[in-house]
Amino acid sequence: MSSGSRFTPKIIGIICNWCCYGGADLCGVSRFQYPPHIRLIRVMCSARADLRHVFEAFLNGADGMFVGGCHLDDCHYITHGNYEALSMVRLAEGLLEHVGVNPKRLRLEWVSAGEGIRFANIMNEFSAEIETLGPLGKGEGIAGDELRARLEKVARLIPYIKLAKREQLALHLRDNPAGYDELYPREEVARLLREAPTYEIDPAQCQGCMICARRCPVEAIAGEKKTPHVIDQEVCIKCGTCLAVCPPRFGAVRQIVASPA
Repeated sequence: MSSGSRFTPKIIGIICNWCCYGGADLCGVSRFQYPPHIRLIRVMCSARADLRHVFEAFLNGADGMFVGGCHLDDCHYITHGNYEALSMVRLAEGLLEHVGVNPKRLRLEWVSAGEGIRFANIMNEFSAEIETLGPLGKGEGIAGDELRARLEKVARLIPYIKLAKREQLALHLRDNPAGYDELYPREEVARLLREAPTYEIDPAQCQGCMICARRCPVEAIAGEKKTPHVIDQEVCIKCGTCLAVCPPRFGAVRQIVASPA
């Protein structure tokens, strides 16, 4: 194969300001080489990396995504954000695997500000691994349109997923970091998606007060004042806001949970 036809992956990196970005900066100052096609985004803490960012990156053509933070127990914030990043990445890996994407396309590493050579080595290794996997979708043997549909389906459920797993996502397992590997087994991820709830508005109970329509974060509820509202299921992100804000005296919003298979 000629060098002109060599696959050049698109890789997005979200890295913490205090350590990993410092390592990347030292890497540049020291002239350690790593692939130029890796695009880095600096955030104040690796905990700022979100499930939404992961799926948006892949939906927008990334072939790989990297999350970098401080070494465990070296976080600059008392929230120990890198533990939250670890939990998020493990969940994201499970979700990606569920839709047929190789979870190795998402990588999490800890890099200190003094580890410029380590940062370069990780970037070179990760880039080579993504090159071996091939373009997103093609490497998995999934057609582009089909893969996009799968990713979008999960992306719409992210608010619900974060609510359902909020306790696990906030865990700080300082005495057992390996425990994050057991938080989201394959069958649990499948169950979580399979049993995603549906919210409906009972037209006989709805008083058209507009409260749910005003509070819906994605404007999925249609209806005029004093007329029954309707939830657009294609737009709904299953966050449950409508159920929470519907006045109890009306009780118009119903939650329907799919039965376990």
